[in-house]
Amino acid sequence: MTEVAIDETLEAARQRLARALDAAGRPPYAAELLAVSKTKPADLIRAAYACGQRAFGENYLQEALDKQQALTDLDDIAWHFIGPLQSNKTRQVAEHFAWVHSIEREKVARRLSEQRPADLAPLNVCLQVNISAEASKAGVSLDALPALAEAVMALPRLQLRGLMAIPAPSDDPQHQREPFARLRHALEDLQARYPEAPLDTLSMGMSDDLEAAVAEGATLVRLGTAIFGQRPPRD
Repeated sequence: MTEVAIDETLEAARQRLARALDAAGRPPYAAELLAVSKTKPADLIRAAYACGQRAFGENYLQEALDKQQALTDLDDIAWHFIGPLQSNKTRQVAEHFAWVHSIEREKVARRLSEQRPADLAPLNVCLQVNISAEASKAGVSLDALPALAEAVMALPRLQLRGLMAIPAPSDDPQHQREPFARLRHALEDLQARYPEAPLDTLSMGMSDDLEAAVAEGATLVRLGTAIFGQRPPRD
């Protein structure tokens, strides 16, 4: 994909988000695009950066670290780790990312806090919720969410910002909205319980369900295919 095409697809994604926000009666600044750049080369990230994109999401740690090394001159990129996080990979994530969206266990959160360098700001984190209760999906259950949130908020080098979910896929717009509404209600419950906490983030919605997510309050929409095109298969 050429830089010109990235310019076009990124602008189309921004316009789509703007239309969704307008349709939901929300301000134009109420949600932002997180460009999911997993499996995409560093030159495409550089092209998106040249078009004004600053927040990028990565799923695979070593791939992300390689791209970060290739893009060290772009020092205002905000790197978001959005994939499954194993305990043996927390140190590098704590050292090289500004956000983590996929915390589902206290053990992982504790390691991230302990390993976050003192010269960096606290790591922004979201708790991943298994909002559709799928056996195959990662994430904390809604019942276990309050206890995990309380544990994470006690960790000194983390800043709990909100919740993330990947609902079961659906082609029906109303069915798409239902799990997003549950996630919003879960965040509202945490906000009521902890009014002083900076719980301002709903990381939800992707290329196939952006409008439903925005209608239910998404603040970070994770778009990969809509910006970078289809991803190649991984080995």
